[in-house]
Amino acid sequence: MKQDRPDGVSARMVRLGYLVAGFALLALGIIGAFLPLMPTTIFVILAAGCFARSNRRVESWLLEHKRFGPTITAWRAEGAISRRGKTLAAGGMVLGYVLFLIGARPDLPVALFVLAVFGACAWYVLSRPEPS
Repeated sequence: MKQDRPDGVSARMVRLGYLVAGFALLALGIIGAFLPLMPTTIFVILAAGCFARSNRRVESWLLEHKRFGPTITAWRAEGAISRRGKTLAAGGMVLGYVLFLIGARPDLPVALFVLAVFGACAWYVLSRPEPS
């Protein structure tokens, strides 16, 4: 018997949505590995979360991946980010902000707002523990 949520959406459709989202996020993460300034890690971590709710086999493949697996495992276990990851993330944010200033030439209030957003993101990343 098919079980529906109160809103009429079947569990199978929800799993399919998570699966599609997982592959889309994984694709963005792979693209980010080759494009400067586009993050990789957050997309891969989010993809793993989607796969955990949709397809355990794909999630297992991702967790066992030599490049992405340790990062996902450290994040899930400890909320940890490696020193290299922190350095690359912070450097990418600085470079992104400089390129924003050069390319957009924003007014001072916009520049300060974007700086505050980048600063908050950098603070969060840098405040995470390192994997033990």
